[in-house]
Amino acid sequence: INLEPGLAHVTRFCPALARPALSQTGNMLVENFKVDSPNVVYEAESVTAKYAYQTTELAPGANDTWSVKPVTKEYTFKTKTKVPKLGMMLVGLGGNNGSTLTAGIIANREGISWRTSKGVEHPNYFGSLLQASTCRVGNFNGEEVFVPFKNLVPCVNPNDIVIGGWDISKMNLADAMARSGVLEYDLQRQLQPYMKDMVPLPGVFDGDFVAANQESRADNCIAGSKTEQIAQIKKDMKEFKEKNGVDQIVVLWTANTERFAEIAVGLNDTYDNLKAALDRDESEISPSTLYALACIEEGIPFVNGSPQNTFVPGVIDAALQFKSLIAGDDFKSGQTKMKSVLVDFLVGAGIKPRSIVSYNHLGNNDGYNLQAPQTFRSKEISKSNVVDDMVASNELLYKPGEHPDHVVVIKYVPFVGDSKRAMDEYTSEIFMGGTNTIVMHNTCQDSLLAAPIILDMVLLAEMATRIQFSVDGEELHGFNPVCSLLSYLSKAPLVPPGTPVVNALAKQRAMVENIFRACIGLSPDNNMLMEFK
Repeated sequence: INLEPGLAHVTRFCPALARPALSQTGNMLVENFKVDSPNVVYEAESVTAKYAYQTTELAPGANDTWSVKPVTKEYTFKTKTKVPKLGMMLVGLGGNNGSTLTAGIIANREGISWRTSKGVEHPNYFGSLLQASTCRVGNFNGEEVFVPFKNLVPCVNPNDIVIGGWDISKMNLADAMARSGVLEYDLQRQLQPYMKDMVPLPGVFDGDFVAANQESRADNCIAGSKTEQIAQIKKDMKEFKEKNGVDQIVVLWTANTERFAEIAVGLNDTYDNLKAALDRDESEISPSTLYALACIEEGIPFVNGSPQNTFVPGVIDAALQFKSLIAGDDFKSGQTKMKSVLVDFLVGAGIKPRSIVSYNHLGNNDGYNLQAPQTFRSKEISKSNVVDDMVASNELLYKPGEHPDHVVVIKYVPFVGDSKRAMDEYTSEIFMGGTNTIVMHNTCQDSLLAAPIILDMVLLAEMATRIQFSVDGEELHGFNPVCSLLSYLSKAPLVPPGTPVVNALAKQRAMVENIFRACIGLSPDNNMLMEFK
């Protein structure tokens, strides 16, 4: 890609990073740019790009020789560039994640700084893929040029999001923020006037799906049958949209981890059977499934940030029928994100991980709820499957069916609060029967890692609804309702039936970046740098 100052305005200061955009290494940050190509058409409220998608077709041949045929398919992408006024409704608004994200958005919007023992801190969106990372778009005079990820395509400004949601606790968000103990006191003190009148809507509670210790928090619950509860959720969303004048809503589950729901023919295997089960008020339908179904039937994107099987087959069937976006599962924030990087590196380097042991302890309500074996099992499954695709990618190391030993332990230690400890041991087989052991210790504020991931999930879900594409001249259409675009942010990515599950972090990030690049007619950044060879 050739860059010229007339086409790419080079901004010499980046407020988000508070440093000159021209770094000591000669790299530049470009805030504003326009693609100069006959294949890209800018209109008042959209951009249309023709894109040559290069892939391969494979077929087995004689003598164990496969045919690998390069194929180019002509895609057209049309992206709405008018950004909507967005409402974000969180299930679990009063929890650690919900109150922390709300506080962070308000602090950024109002420009609130606060004092700590180390000095004055300023609000930011560090940890957000869209808000705090960049993408390379080319070179200018031998210098690499980058743009903010959020500027590849027009994204909603987080400071403009209208926040609401549900919680089984009626505690206002100022008190919930204090209860969570995540943010510094001076920041909480300044945020209190903004959050004291924010009270969650009553939520759906079913003690059979969470640990028994959660019942003491449940003083703000939607009563009635499951059908009546879904009706109330729909009413809440409609009233929130009308009251706040938002154009679109995204709903995200950041409430307690639930146990896995039983999958049964005639219960939740199809949308029709799930609806019939609701009419019978069947007990084996989880609260998270009720929220998902309410959103699907109203055409509102729903994202699951916890590890349970919210998306039973009947919910997926409903999403496909209504063409309503669903995505998940489970925030990929700390230990699992590191695992999806390290195992990808080891296997890609020809090193064979034989044993992966992951230990965690934390003292927030998430850890409290995970004391119950049935809810811990949901988390264990989500954390354990993250290495599967990386192992399967290298049969030079692993025979079919072979897999490293993989153990996950989570313990509740009240004293550490939201400051989660994660300890991992990776033991690998190396050259000539040798072994290599890598031990990692990670301490982090759990909710400070999760909050920007929630933000990205909401913004990406909204963005996905504004992108349409076609291939080889067919009619424009949106993404599959089972939206894999959010895989980078998920421990257990939900993908359409028949789609490969990718957990390797670099591949997941490249997928999001390259789709955004395709929307403006740019090819993937292949890092070949042939112009300098």
